[in-house]
Amino acid sequence: MQTQLIKLVRDIYSTHEFIPLHAPTFAGNEQAYLAETITSTFVSSVGKFVDEFEQKIESFTKTTRAVATVNGTAALHAALHLADIKASDLVLTQALTFVATCNALHHLGAQPVFIDIEPNAFGLCPKAASNWLAENAELDDQGQCRHKASGAAIKALLPMHTFGHPVQLDELLTLCQAWNLSLIEDAAESLGSYYKGQHTGTLGRFGVLSFNGNKVITTGGGGMLLCREAEEGVRAKHVTTTAKVPHAYEFFHDEPGFNYRMPNLNAALGCAQMEQLEALLANKRKIAERYESLFATTDYRFVKEPDYAQSNYWLNAVLCPDLDTRNALLKETNAQGIMTRPVWQLMHRLPMFANALRGDLTQSEIAEARLVNLPSSPAL
Repeated sequence: MQTQLIKLVRDIYSTHEFIPLHAPTFAGNEQAYLAETITSTFVSSVGKFVDEFEQKIESFTKTTRAVATVNGTAALHAALHLADIKASDLVLTQALTFVATCNALHHLGAQPVFIDIEPNAFGLCPKAASNWLAENAELDDQGQCRHKASGAAIKALLPMHTFGHPVQLDELLTLCQAWNLSLIEDAAESLGSYYKGQHTGTLGRFGVLSFNGNKVITTGGGGMLLCREAEEGVRAKHVTTTAKVPHAYEFFHDEPGFNYRMPNLNAALGCAQMEQLEALLANKRKIAERYESLFATTDYRFVKEPDYAQSNYWLNAVLCPDLDTRNALLKETNAQGIMTRPVWQLMHRLPMFANALRGDLTQSEIAEARLVNLPSSPAL
């Protein structure tokens, strides 16, 4: 299988040079917009491209309000703050995720509760979350969900759309309604992914996008906070702009805030990238189809979009038959100059989250031992 995969990847990218996991594509107005920004001298967090980029994301995702931030972690930190997540609160999330999901909780002093993934889309499993809540949680007289053993407030569900594949949002929303929880979508990897026709990050109370250099489109560094309610969008922009009250010349801040606004330079890059987004997504889908065809009659399982969703195929992934096969695939492809990567180590294996509460993580452990990410650059 290693030989066939290496041949396919080199054919897709038409090169015998090193092939990265996911490189950015700059094929439009990036240089022109960056030059315009420099000429204008508005290179920091005020400038026309910041407003334009927010509007483009609002239009594309059909969210009520989009607020640009310096990176996805900052957007998630702000979202959790706006959802009233405080020190010692509990938030149900995935053990199989990128560390930024849990770092944002840590910054607030909140604690993750690690729930297993669903084995098809590799996102937070509604059944596993429901079982954990039924066994470990209760509603107090005020309707607050609490952990039975400690009394700690359980405030939110925080699923991540792994590799761009949408989680089962209807079931998670039903669970949130039953237990009085906020749904906050870590949609960092899923720009261009849809759940039953609705863009990811727009069904929960808040959603978060990332525009890191390895995402579908990039602003170099950058994120976006998606707000379902207009009022929360106004407050999100206020809080991420140091909570400064507008005034012609006075400086007055009415609450603790964050200096999280995206610079105009980054937004200029994002505006140029948005002009190419549909073409990038189309190319990523074609690449995914070629991988799917390669693995179709093998004992490897290519990770496909779930039936209820349209995925952006941010990172293509294959589930190997076992750990030894995974290790052999990683070793040979990397030795041949083709970057492949295992999935992240599960969060409870990291020292700072080793003592976190968790449920059974069987499916997460299977993915950790057998998943391999494959080169996924759009390659226009």
